[in-house]
Amino acid sequence: MKFCILGSPENWYVRDLMRAAQGHSIDVCSFEDVEGFYQRQAGWKVLANGCALNDCDAIFVRTMPLGSLEQMVIRLDMLHVLQQQGVISINPPRTLEIAIDKWLTLHRLRRAGLDIPATAVCQRRQQAMEAFERLGGDVVVKPIFGGEGRGIMRVQDADLAWRVFSALEQLRQVAYLQEFVQHFGYDLRLLAVGSKIAAVRRESKEDWRTNVSRGAVAVPIEPTAEQVQTVQRVMQQMQATTLGIDLLPACNGKTYLLEVNAVPGWKGTASATGIDVAGWMIEAAIEQVEKSRGPGESPATGPI
Repeated sequence: MKFCILGSPENWYVRDLMRAAQGHSIDVCSFEDVEGFYQRQAGWKVLANGCALNDCDAIFVRTMPLGSLEQMVIRLDMLHVLQQQGVISINPPRTLEIAIDKWLTLHRLRRAGLDIPATAVCQRRQQAMEAFERLGGDVVVKPIFGGEGRGIMRVQDADLAWRVFSALEQLRQVAYLQEFVQHFGYDLRLLAVGSKIAAVRRESKEDWRTNVSRGAVAVPIEPTAEQVQTVQRVMQQMQATTLGIDLLPACNGKTYLLEVNAVPGWKGTASATGIDVAGWMIEAAIEQVEKSRGPGESPATGPI
C-alpha cells in the first residue's frame, strides 16, 4: 500500500503511524503545501511537497491547521477531489467537515436521538447573555473549532460572562456555550477504529476538565453494551473510519455526548490499554482500500 499522512513529521501520532506502517510506502506532507492543478488530458492532480496524492491508496489526516475560510475550504475540496478519484481518506472529507464544527456535530447527533447538554450558539453579546441566563448562569464556553481542552472555560459570573462575550463579538467569533453538567469527576473516551473500540475513563482530581493533555489520568475500561451501541450509531451518522467519542456520565443519571473528534489523539488511550491503536488504523485503512477496489486495481487518476 502507498500511504500519505497530512501532518508534521515531528508529531508523535505521525511517527506512531509511520512505525505501524512499516512494510508499506508512506510519505508525510503538510496540509499548507497541498496544491491542485488541472490538465485537459490528465485531469486533476493534487500534490504536496512533491508527493502526488492521487497515486496514494489512502491518506491519513492528522491535522487541520488554522487558516482563513478560503484555506479551510480548499483543503477539504482537495480531499473531495481525491475521494472521487478513489483515494481513501481517513477520515472522509464530509466527516471532517462535520466534526470540525462542534455545533453541527451535536446538531446531527441530537437528531439521531443521542443526549447532549443544553447548548447555544450566538453571534452577538446580548444573545449570549440571554443564553447564559437561560442555561442557569453556569456554562462552559468553548471554541467552536479546537481540541484537547484548549480555550475552554467555565463561566459562573454574569460580569465575567459579559466580558467574555464582548471579546468574542469584537473578534467576530461565535459564542458556543453549554450548560455545566454536574458529574463525578471523570468522563469516558471511546476510541473507535473501524469496528474496534478502545475505552478509557479519564479522571481528574484537580480540574473539572478531563483531557489527558491537561493532566487527567486515563484508566482502561470495558465499554458496556449501551456504550458500544452509542459508538456504532455515531460512527454510522458520521460515516467515519476513526473517531474519538467523549461521553459524560452525569449526576442526574443520564450520559451525555460531549464531543466527537475526527482527528483523535490516542497516546493516553494506548498507554492505558496497551493497544496498538496506530496498528488498528493501518489495518482499517487497508480494509477500506481492499473493500473499495477489486483485486489488482489501483486508484483512478483520470478526470473526475
